Amino acid sequence: MTGPGLHVAIATRAFRRYSTYRAATLAGIFTNSVFGVIYSYAYLALWDQRPHAGGYDAGDAVTYVWIGQALLMTVAVWGGGTTDDLAERIRNGDVAVDLYRPVGLLGWYLAGDLGRAAYHLLTRGLAPTVIGWLVFHDLFRWPGSPVAAAGAMASIALAVVVSFAMRFLFASTSFWLLDAQGARLLGGVLALFFSGMMLPLVIFPGALRTVALALPWASYLQTPADIWLGQRAGWGLVTGLGLQLLWALVLLGCCQLVLAAATRKVVVQGG
Repeated sequence: MTGPGLHVAIATRAFRRYSTYRAATLAGIFTNSVFGVIYSYAYLALWDQRPHAGGYDAGDAVTYVWIGQALLMTVAVWGGGTTDDLAERIRNGDVAVDLYRPVGLLGWYLAGDLGRAAYHLLTRGLAPTVIGWLVFHDLFRWPGSPVAAAGAMASIALAVVVSFAMRFLFASTSFWLLDAQGARLLGGVLALFFSGMMLPLVIFPGALRTVALALPWASYLQTPADIWLGQRAGWGLVTGLGLQLLWALVLLGCCQLVLAAATRKVVVQGG
């Protein structure tokens, strides 16, 4: 099997693999929901003092919290997914087997990560969202139109691709460092701060806000959330998706360049 059918099979297998960890999934849903409630009340206290911070009202802020909890594992904000497997296979030399497969290394791991993301979206994404709606039904907001809903779904898909590419680049440092743990930790810290997971980027001051919104990490959470909330509509929706697509293409291109450099000059551990 080659071509798109192979990548679909890889994604399907990854989906099934993650679906076997049912206890971990239930524990994750519980944890995300608890933190969602905690963050919601913290945000409500903040927005009580600053009712229109960043152009959000209290309902936007609470909904943003639950979108973040839904996307935390879906987008793998602080790391994880197939790129962790790649880093380990580079370290122990098993990546040599990957390079002999009749499919590109980047496409193989991207397909697997999309399968992983699909599983987390349907479980650790959907369940906390419903819980957030039930607990904060008077504040929680669903997309206001079919266009906003479709835009949010497209934005989430692009968020996964951008996140994958960033994680792939950090994992690929194993080709030279042998152990990418430090690089991956740095990537996770940067992602948590610049994705808007800690605080919405829209409330950052001045130039920091402008820079943060232009960086690829904003694609992880801030852009999908703004589309969901209707903060990006019309041309704003198009430019938001366009920037995500641009970052996806640029970063995947960088991944290909890194792979080319690694396979030309790096000797895999063990020979």
